[in-house]
Amino acid sequence: MTARPVLSIVAVAGLGLLGACSATTGSGAAPAGPAPTSVVVQRQAVAQNTTKLVAAEVAGLGQVLTDENGRTLYRFDKDTANPPASTCDGDCATAWPPVMATGSVDVQGVDPALVGTVTRSDGSKQVTVKGWPVYRYAKDSAAGQAKGQDVGGLWHALTPGGGKAASAERQTAINTTNIPGLDTVLTDQNGMTLYLYTKDTKKPSKSNCDGACATAWPPLLANGEVAVNGVDPKLVGKVTRSDGSVQVTVGGWPVYRYAKDTAPGQANGHGVNGVWFEVEPAGCKVAEGKKPLTSSSSGAAGADPGSASY
Repeated sequence: MTARPVLSIVAVAGLGLLGACSATTGSGAAPAGPAPTSVVVQRQAVAQNTTKLVAAEVAGLGQVLTDENGRTLYRFDKDTANPPASTCDGDCATAWPPVMATGSVDVQGVDPALVGTVTRSDGSKQVTVKGWPVYRYAKDSAAGQAKGQDVGGLWHALTPGGGKAASAERQTAINTTNIPGLDTVLTDQNGMTLYLYTKDTKKPSKSNCDGACATAWPPLLANGEVAVNGVDPKLVGKVTRSDGSVQVTVGGWPVYRYAKDTAPGQANGHGVNGVWFEVEPAGCKVAEGKKPLTSSSSGAAGADPGSASY
């Protein structure tokens, strides 16, 4: 009487072993029980371990990078690309989840040579594009959203080339205005005075103002085609910066705004450290002997203690 249950248990165990063996070796007909399930699980595991970088159009930004779910990807100005380093941990990484390289990285519309990884402070591996660590934004809840664009002036949607995506609120423009003491100078689409940096080069065009310099002197980035008014269009061009963004040039010189100019008509950057000057319509610097009559005294015609050596 006691032998029958024992035989039944052995039989069931034998079936279980047979099923596991069949699923492992693939020999013979697959049983209708657990084998198909184990195959599905394996496929799901492979999919979950594949990170995707996809170039896609996002309204208001043009072509940017998205993940496998269509969510916009971002870069952080406080990180560095050379060498790659992430400075977003703790609460920052909760708001801006890093894109982790837990398996293979699949790219669509992205040069694979630009894609790499960086080791974070916790030892995990984060995906990089042209050296920049890549993030999502927790407040983007659906594909096509880009709520993280320009947050704090530090977060920007990532272009396929690793640069910053430009918001489409207003087209970049080169205009002219008259500033007493300086005569006719160039301004951007918002009427803010434009400058050139004599430590840059104009032939070939090259910007040497990055990092803290670019914070004090924000480069005028090209948002779409550049509208030109009062300037020979042949003098207006573009140059790719070290971070992959595209800066406007005039006469070959990369052009900038000055953070201490807070309203149109100001020219507080005139002559700062002897290397920053307004730009004339011909693409040349305003003469050093000239002096703006309408700007505040801070930063005008002399060294600016807040701008280091630039």
